[in-house]
Amino acid sequence: MTAALALEKASRVFGNGSGIVDVDLELSSGRIVALVGLNGAGKTTLMRVMLGMLRPQRGRALLNGHDLTTVPVAEWARVGHLVEYPLAYPELTARRNLELSARLRGIAQVSAAVDRAIAEFALEQYADRRVRALSLGNRQRVGVAAALQHDPSIIVLDEPTNALDPAGVIRLRESLLRRAGDGAAILVSSHHLDEVARIADRIVVMNAGRLIGDLAPDTPEIERAFFEAVRADDERATR
Repeated sequence: MTAALALEKASRVFGNGSGIVDVDLELSSGRIVALVGLNGAGKTTLMRVMLGMLRPQRGRALLNGHDLTTVPVAEWARVGHLVEYPLAYPELTARRNLELSARLRGIAQVSAAVDRAIAEFALEQYADRRVRALSLGNRQRVGVAAALQHDPSIIVLDEPTNALDPAGVIRLRESLLRRAGDGAAILVSSHHLDEVARIADRIVVMNAGRLIGDLAPDTPEIERAFFEAVRADDERATR
């Protein structure tokens, strides 16, 4: 079966030596992959290469079997993503931002889609406030809602629980599990191993720009296992 989104031996290294090296990763329909690593491990770069925001210097990125350089425009309508920061117009209301995002993604019934997104992420009391007046957590909710309101079949989220309160984390968790159940292929990066272990089918560990192995979601003391994997990899690199 063709992967929904994939990297094949992809490398993108910056002048300071950071980036990703020889990364192989596949996202499959109906599965949630969690990407975990320390700050600077390369998680955001990996996601940006996977989404075509950065071009790999070696290797390639594929969307439904198409190299990203030749992907039909219509294929991108199936992708939802939030990488680094929520994209929003601060002087516009949350509702207006969602409406604009819906139109950009070609949603036919804009008002209905926006209303569903507002309800899904409990934004009712904030919908008609300007985004600049919202807390960081509620701006994050708006960003996640915008990324998901067109019901994408491929979802890439970079640290989506950043600044979310517990209720927001639970809503996001339920949303991703439901969407995976409906067949979406999902990649989520996070520092919160206990949280991603609740939803992930696979947890991939990244260190120094490389994928160094997997952790089973039911691993006992998963944070300890993660730090041990990173420590062991660092030791191998210095030999």
